[in-house]
Amino acid sequence: AVRLHEDDGPGATLTYGALQQQALRLAQALRRHGVGRGDRVAVVLPQGFEAPAAHMALYFMGAVAMPLSMLFGPEALEYRLRDSGAVAAIGDALTLPALRQVRAACPALRLLVAVQAEPLGDEAAWATLQQAHGPLAETVDTAADDAAVLIYTSGTTGPPKGALIPHRALIGNLTGFVCSQNWFPQHDAVFWSPADWAWTGGLMDALLPTLYFGREIVAWRGRFAPERAFELMQRHRVTHTFLFPTALKAMMKAVPEPGARYTLELRALMSAGEAVGDTVFAWCRDALGVAVNEMFGQTEINYIVGNCGRWIDSRGQAHPGWPARPGSMGRAYPGHRVAVIDDAGHECPRGTPGDVAVHRLDGHGHPDPVFFLGYWGNEAATRAKYTGDPAASWCRTG
Repeated sequence: AVRLHEDDGPGATLTYGALQQQALRLAQALRRHGVGRGDRVAVVLPQGFEAPAAHMALYFMGAVAMPLSMLFGPEALEYRLRDSGAVAAIGDALTLPALRQVRAACPALRLLVAVQAEPLGDEAAWATLQQAHGPLAETVDTAADDAAVLIYTSGTTGPPKGALIPHRALIGNLTGFVCSQNWFPQHDAVFWSPADWAWTGGLMDALLPTLYFGREIVAWRGRFAPERAFELMQRHRVTHTFLFPTALKAMMKAVPEPGARYTLELRALMSAGEAVGDTVFAWCRDALGVAVNEMFGQTEINYIVGNCGRWIDSRGQAHPGWPARPGSMGRAYPGHRVAVIDDAGHECPRGTPGDVAVHRLDGHGHPDPVFFLGYWGNEAATRAKYTGDPAASWCRTG
């Protein structure tokens, strides 16, 4: 399931069976500590074995995972922990000090779990929880609309808002993931992305869809560096990746001719977060041998628009997809009704500027599973996200 990359070592691997057992044991332990269905639990961990195990445990028990960036300082952590009413937090040696610092200011926070670190006071050690309890006997039968993840937006227009993501949203993400990765998965697919698994791009565009398809994802805890990225992709024979435009620009500048130094097996490359630009687009096509598939989405409605390159099915038949064009974010991915709308919520004629929006209902009139449930504790902001009849309306991307 997960292959841990170490720059100066052989690394280690976690199988799907071991991942399931870790998750079930953690779920049982958290339940014994009073964590219940619907409770929010912060996951402040790097790429590795523990982060996916923590997510799976929380989904198994019907709790809500709240991934938080390793880069958050005490102020950012305290705001999110207090706003969400999180009852527990899982951190490692790098993040525990900040969690300890704000714990007293977060009255709902009853439990800290220490990963590969010495617990203090009433904190629980991850390793001890794994050994002290058997696996969860019966997983919670969650519904599609039950909350699974709470991800806080960046807060560029006011305080950060917590977007509550349901279990069904992963299904809504899959058509975009499959298309942007040139028809993922193939039987030998290996995925890697430097995107933080605490962010929508790392969690919903890399980790969870790769695990959904039962393929292998590489985990890397180091700081991004172009040469190391190339070395990692070569060593682990990475076939599919998600790289930010800033990462691609750094790689292009550091290694303009990667084919002369590295043997790569890339079949698909997705990029998002900002426009790639003509120069990087051409370098990916010519130097990496893969046309970059730009994608657009956001935490509330992720993976809605993008490109899809040429792919070959299990019978060896080639399909053209819709080739990427420089400067274009692509087309609506299958299953999403996307349009450009005006201020009143009407679809704009061709050539007329407006807002990119996604309709609650797909082309068949069914609810689109990709949608978030709403902003945590902020109904006014949730209503403001939509235009038109609340039962069947447009969601503006901004």
